[in-house]
Amino acid sequence: MVDNAKQDNSKQTLSVSLEQQDEAINKHETISRHIEVLLHASEAPITANVLKKYLSLSTQELQQALEILQARLKNGVLSLNETASGYRLQITDSYSPLIQRVFPQRQERLSQALLETLSVIAYKQPVTRSDIEYVRGVTLSSNILRQLFDKGWIIENGYKDTLGRPALLHTTPQFLDAFGLTSLEQLPPMPDMESIKAIS
Repeated sequence: MVDNAKQDNSKQTLSVSLEQQDEAINKHETISRHIEVLLHASEAPITANVLKKYLSLSTQELQQALEILQARLKNGVLSLNETASGYRLQITDSYSPLIQRVFPQRQERLSQALLETLSVIAYKQPVTRSDIEYVRGVTLSSNILRQLFDKGWIIENGYKDTLGRPALLHTTPQFLDAFGLTSLEQLPPMPDMESIKAIS
């Protein structure tokens, strides 16, 4: 009788434990769907702090929900990406050829000069205009810098302590977002100018 009572207690404990696990899974699944809705509705990436604030989540709860969301998206056409400005949903890279074929007007071609200039700023920042010209070996067009400023990819921040105190150029979080990076540490090895010319 005692053994039977122990077995019944063990079964009840196991049953309660499994129910709690199911509740936790369902809770995180629901949270993951709420995150997905917010990312779909937002025009810009959403930071972890914003998600935690509006969904009343702990860091651990957010991470578990994001993992569930990532797993659910795995077999679909969207992927969860973290950039410098937060999390966003985007179409997976494998569908890029289809999008480019159907919507060619959306495909933006960056000029060789712009790519070279952006690369110098990204890898060597902070740099001045003359620094860029020295690395590239040609005069830098004001139009190239204006395009980068207009895209929000670079900013002036500080001045070099030299003759004329030229402005120092830096990349921005928008630059990281545009290239799907969370930080400058994720940049690939520094390309040479010939490599940039080959892909432009």
